[in-house]
Amino acid sequence: MRDETELDVGEAVQVFWEAARNHARLNPAPAYFGRTPLETVPPPAWSFGGTQEQAGELAALVLDGRKTATASALWDYEAEDEPLPKVGQMSIVLDGHQRPVALIVTTEVATVPFDRVDAEHAAAEGEGDRSLDHWRETHERFFREFRSHERDFDPSMPVVIERFRVLYPKPPKAGE
Repeated sequence: MRDETELDVGEAVQVFWEAARNHARLNPAPAYFGRTPLETVPPPAWSFGGTQEQAGELAALVLDGRKTATASALWDYEAEDEPLPKVGQMSIVLDGHQRPVALIVTTEVATVPFDRVDAEHAAAEGEGDRSLDHWRETHERFFREFRSHERDFDPSMPVVIERFRVLYPKPPKAGE
């Protein structure tokens, strides 16, 4: 039998999903209600950032409880014909090696101009010194470098901001 390091991404996501859905108690009474589609089909799996290194760093921030928010260019969703995130939507976060590390659920979604993202959101993203200045600098660079649309960066460009909560593994409690 292969160990988890030998699994391809799809297999690893399925193994992770089986553990996560049980630990997160997504169907607390499967014997009574039967298996639901929620139990059998894993949510989408993806990584934060644009590089393997960023994916690893940002996944680590999620796991240690510092990262509870993210932001994406609305124009990228439009260019890729991707649906916008919705409250209640679950996702599996992959690390820089495309290994599943966290099951998250979206708790808030809003679209705001880049220059209207506030300090509270910047801090919730957990990156760098967690300041708004740092957020603006790194996200402007990211939105220029990793865009999937043809438009130039604009301070008033629409940004989809999300808040999320980790369902599995349980994040550390404050002070741990």
